[in-house]
Amino acid sequence: MVPKIRRGSRTHGLLVYLYGPGKRDEHTDPHLVGSWDGFAPDPGRDTSPDPDPKVTLARLAAALDLRVKQAGDKAPAHHVWHCSVRTDPRDRTLTDDEWNTVARRLVHAVNLAPEGDPDGCRWVAVRHADDHIHILATMVRGDLRRPRMNYDFKKAQAECRRIEQEMGLRRLKPGDGTGAKTPTSAERFKAERTGRPETPRETLREAVRQAVAGAASEAEFFTRLREAGLRVRLRHAPSGDVLGYTVALPGDRNRDREPVWFAGSTLAPDLSYPKIQRRLADGTPDTSPLPEADSSRSDWSLPARGRRTATGIAERAAVLLDTDDDEAAAQLVGVGELLDAVAQTSPAATRAELSAAARSFERATRSHIRAERADTRAIRSAARGIIQAGGALGQGEDGGTTAMLVSTLVLVALAAARWHSARGHAQQAEASRQAAEHLRAAYHQAAAAPMQTLREQGRALPEAQRRTYETTIRAALPENGTRPGTNTKNDALAATLAQAEQAGHDPEALLQEAVAIRELDTAEDVNDVLVWRLRRLAQLPAHPGEDARRPQAGTGRAPAPANQAGVRPAPSAAPRPAAPGPGSRPPRR
Repeated sequence: MVPKIRRGSRTHGLLVYLYGPGKRDEHTDPHLVGSWDGFAPDPGRDTSPDPDPKVTLARLAAALDLRVKQAGDKAPAHHVWHCSVRTDPRDRTLTDDEWNTVARRLVHAVNLAPEGDPDGCRWVAVRHADDHIHILATMVRGDLRRPRMNYDFKKAQAECRRIEQEMGLRRLKPGDGTGAKTPTSAERFKAERTGRPETPRETLREAVRQAVAGAASEAEFFTRLREAGLRVRLRHAPSGDVLGYTVALPGDRNRDREPVWFAGSTLAPDLSYPKIQRRLADGTPDTSPLPEADSSRSDWSLPARGRRTATGIAERAAVLLDTDDDEAAAQLVGVGELLDAVAQTSPAATRAELSAAARSFERATRSHIRAERADTRAIRSAARGIIQAGGALGQGEDGGTTAMLVSTLVLVALAAARWHSARGHAQQAEASRQAAEHLRAAYHQAAAAPMQTLREQGRALPEAQRRTYETTIRAALPENGTRPGTNTKNDALAATLAQAEQAGHDPEALLQEAVAIRELDTAEDVNDVLVWRLRRLAQLPAHPGEDARRPQAGTGRAPAPANQAGVRPAPSAAPRPAAPGPGSRPPRR
């Protein structure tokens, strides 16, 4: 049940709309379902002889405005309180008596007409559709004083949550005042008239959010805004220091043909200039130039390497969120920037779902909890590295390193949902879960080709070797309940263990390390998660179909071609080394 509150100054004009045909949705059988005394004239169902709806409507407007006229200059300029209350489309249809109860409870909750108060404000509730009513009240009491209506919106929201529970309606998540302002009806109608898929407010919010992702300075942030095609206007102090900023979409103008400007704070609470300043100060990313890409192996291109690095940093963010420490609040902001960076630079195949995940997770980055030691340099540097490297990923790279990173981000989003749930942040927890669903969809798109290649490589392993790896997997994951030669879900994991062993790693120790990184209970597919952890730890190609033609250390020769299972034979010049200890493994990324 969603209440929307507005203030106005024209009682008669609002009644004309409520009892009229409707401007967008058809008004069906408009009629009163409640009023301040139960005897207000109803223009929709006037049963007097020869009724004239216009006359009845004028009588109702005069009755509502009686105390406003009596108060004279003491009456507020905007004396009309207008609240629309709508049920969810999946809710049952409420009766007129139930809507009357809803209206009475709301005017009582916001202190317009407390129960038992003879001097309460005058109000009516008009129903012209099955799923909502409009409450119109005039804000002058019988004693000609104004009602005390502090925080009326929060009080109406809280009362709606109680009504939902008592009437068996769909229960919405309670807010905490940290959400971004939703577009107004006028903004939505204007977007439809001009053919925009969303309102300028929503477009600007996403553009500003993406501009701040990984930015190292205010100057870079403002440069990115301009490069994104936005109008940017800065407000300066007499000293020349920047005090604030506003942005506008080109072509978005008001009735006077002037640009429609939005301050950052009106787009979202965390996009105000002071909060962006604080974010840049708390997490200044590494600004050193990126190293040259390795042209001999596409898996080690700059975009791919940026995603590999970000995967390890995202895993650490998930571990911090699992600790249930308030300091993890800073990591949520960094994860939001990382999602924005990945969405901006991903190929079209995954961009839609990743963008949806970033938009959903935006709500999860804001709460009243503030980390005292908000060090987000590592995760903001990862976001910056991804943006600097750009989106020049080939088809194989999208299926490899993007799948590796997104697989980890799913678990991060679920860890964020648990972190918020533990603190009663219902909207943020739900936003985290929605982001996780979008990330899962993006993962399935990105991982389809590389996982299929790995499964084929696993099935091509010699039977004895395959049984050995399945025994190793069962020892590390006894809950999987696998039996040798029967579970094809292990094919990709077995192929990865074979390639890791060929690269000089102890497969059993490596698998144990991958399992120990953090919990696997929230993983949709444990095998998939472990495949990407293993490939990152062992520095294997993220896309197994790519032949890593990097020269071997000290030889200047490319490695021998891989066999059908994706495993390269050991060089003939030297025997295969024994499985190394943890200290000899290549450094983790």
